[in-house]
Amino acid sequence: MDMPAPRHRFTLDEWHHIVESEALRNQRVELLDGEIYEMTPIGPPHQSVVDRLNDLLGRTFGNRVIVRVQGPVPARPRSEPQPDIALLRRQTDFYRKAHPEAPNVFLVVEVAETSLDYDHAKLRVYATGGIREVWIVDLRGDRIEVYRDARGDSYGDLRIAERGESLSCLAFPDVALAVDDILG
Repeated sequence: MDMPAPRHRFTLDEWHHIVESEALRNQRVELLDGEIYEMTPIGPPHQSVVDRLNDLLGRTFGNRVIVRVQGPVPARPRSEPQPDIALLRRQTDFYRKAHPEAPNVFLVVEVAETSLDYDHAKLRVYATGGIREVWIVDLRGDRIEVYRDARGDSYGDLRIAERGESLSCLAFPDVALAVDDILG
């Protein structure tokens, strides 16, 4: 009987050593459950929504948060996804010494043009890592999926926000964002 070759699952410390060594320089990759995944290329509609969200969230929240664009967000124990947008607790050093941990992440947003299945698979990583809220902007479905209430490796609450509606982040229920402003 042939046994499959064992796979090595990287820890976050091992991953950080690889990143620091620049072995993966100029490659769009992220660590999920200890495995390195290539990220899908970014097309114009995807980038447009990321830019729109960056502008909208920056103008809306001002100095209340840091809007991180396509940067690492550790999700313990073996993952460091790079969501399209992360809304972070404001720190004066802008997380110079370490990437933000889950308690400092108010919201993660993934934009899905061709990556919807992949982004759905990442939900388990976010839930396990303690990320309290995830939005998936589904460009093909022309809607936003809102996931809340992390329970183990999944989310207990899903809401679909359509055009003409608005939504708020759990951390800032007083701020409503129009779905149309996000989707463009």
